[in-house]
Amino acid sequence: MTHSARIAISAAMLALAWTMPAHAAPSDSSSMIVYKSPTCGCCGAWAALMERAGFKVEVRDTEDMDTVKNMAFIRDELQACHTARFGDYLVEGHVPVNAVRRMLSERPAIRGIAVPGMPHGAPGMGDDATVRYTVYTLANSALAKPTIYQQIGE
Repeated sequence: MTHSARIAISAAMLALAWTMPAHAAPSDSSSMIVYKSPTCGCCGAWAALMERAGFKVEVRDTEDMDTVKNMAFIRDELQACHTARFGDYLVEGHVPVNAVRRMLSERPAIRGIAVPGMPHGAPGMGDDATVRYTVYTLANSALAKPTIYQQIGE
């Protein structure tokens, strides 16, 4: 099988999995599916941190993260290297455990939360407690402007 054929099959499988009904996603707030590149070590480090924090983590490696981002309607300026799904919520990038727990506890009317890019010192990126960065909301409308959910390091 050619590399192009493998990517096409992978993209089709991702599209099918992403568009399945919500009950096909993790149904409880302690479970997540993490979509990441098979070669990304920081994504694996973040997933391991989430596991140590008590979450049940299923990692799905894919060569086509662009399809994952498109299927999840993650705006370009909010994208990071991995995307996680907790039931109906999304977590984009190196979001700290406390922000994930807060979202799952409060159950706000948003699609999820995101830490854009790969901030040095964020969970999975060196874990520097003195680092400053912002966690943004993923609004219910992919067209809505993101708002600040939490400031880290202030």
